[in-house]
Formats: sequence, C-alpha cells, structure tokens
Amino acid sequence: MSIDPYTALVVALRDNSRDQLQEGLSGVALELGTITSSGLKLDRFKHEISDYMTAEFPGQLRMPQLELAGRIDLLEDSAGSRLRGQGQFSFDPSETEEASFLVQYQPGDRVLVIPLEGGHEALVICKVVGRSG
Repeated sequence: MSIDPYTALVVALRDNSRDQLQEGLSGVALELGTITSSGLKLDRFKHEISDYMTAEFPGQLRMPQLELAGRIDLLEDSAGSRLRGQGQFSFDPSETEEASFLVQYQPGDRVLVIPLEGGHEALVICKVVGRSG
C-alpha cells in the first residue's frame, strides 16, 4: 500500500516543527488560546491580544510521482469547443526550493501559543484539535 503524499508532507512538517520547538524552547511555558474575530484570547490572560504573530514553515517541498482522478471542466479543444468529463491527472516528481507552509486560522480555532516579551507578544504555533480531528 502506498503512502498518501499529502499525509507524508504533513507528518514531515509536524515532526520537523516539533523537533525544532523542543530544541529551542526548553523551559518556555506554552498557553492555550482561542482565535477571535479581532485577535487572540489566551486562556490565562484576561485581555485580548490584537496583534499576534503566527508561525511560518519555510523549506523545500518535494512531491513524489502522483496520479489523481478528477473532473475536467471548461477546457477548450483546438476548434474552440468546451469540454467536460472525467480525467486522470499524472504528475512527475518535483521539488520547489522556496516553498512556505503558512497556516490560516479562523475565529473559534483553539491554538497553542508561546507568550513572549513577558506576555506582551504572542506567537501562535498551531491549531489544537481533539483526537477525532
């Protein structure tokens, strides 16, 4: 059974991030918080933080050979006729040197946060979800 390349990418990013955080943040207290419509509310701090930082994960993106099935809509043939139907998409292995994985958060998301500068700054590391996802 082959491994889903997207799952492999997420696992690699998670493991890399975890290792770097453990190395650089030993002894730093982490907080849980909630993204609001206008900022970040930490569980143990009564004021909302309107200007907070988020983690970005720069690196090299490597994609294995991949085949996907899907729908094709609104392609034009050489006569200008529109085509629709099912298709098989094949992608060759590729690498992108300057890739970046930036997480987008929505109001209500529970997040893991590193308070910085005595609590005056906050760095959101990741979204926190229950076991069921």
